Amino acid sequence: MKKWLIPVIVIAVIVFGLYSWAKGFNNTAVNFKETATRSWGDVESSYQRRNDLIGNLVKTVQGAADFEKSTLEAVIKARSEATKTTIDANNLTPENMAQFQEAQSGLTGALSRLLLVVERYPELKANQNFLELQAQLEGTENRINVARDRFNEAVEPYNKHIKIFPNSLLAGLFNFDQMNYYKADAGSEKAPDVEFDFK
Repeated sequence: MKKWLIPVIVIAVIVFGLYSWAKGFNNTAVNFKETATRSWGDVESSYQRRNDLIGNLVKTVQGAADFEKSTLEAVIKARSEATKTTIDANNLTPENMAQFQEAQSGLTGALSRLLLVVERYPELKANQNFLELQAQLEGTENRINVARDRFNEAVEPYNKHIKIFPNSLLAGLFNFDQMNYYKADAGSEKAPDVEFDFK
């Protein structure tokens, strides 16, 4: 074997090893990111389901003759704000996610107030359409929670993959940035004060 051939073989093995490592890193990162992106789509889909149900709920509640107009208007406005705020799954920055969460929290708060006020209206509480919509909304809130949890579960392996050494060397080179987790709303660690003072 010729002496010059040994360094060429060594270089070829090193180049092939680096290529295999980079290819493996890239393909795994793409797979993890796609899973997380699809999971974000599930989060948005769950919120969309809630928005659709709220439209039907508002129509049903409007049928109650003396129902508080301001409460309904607050729900309608919050729903409008929530549907305007969307995020491209490839741009899940902390700022965008905070804006999305703020809009969804506003809708959650308005909806909670609506359901509390409904307690004053026995004819509305007995309305079969309202009861079905209320049950569907409760189920949807559970779906939203599950979808957010699954999104965070999908983000974790992606973030770990691009952060561990030596993968972190390639992450910047291939433009793989850390994805943000869905975080709890500010103040949600405190139990809310619920008062039933209907005078």
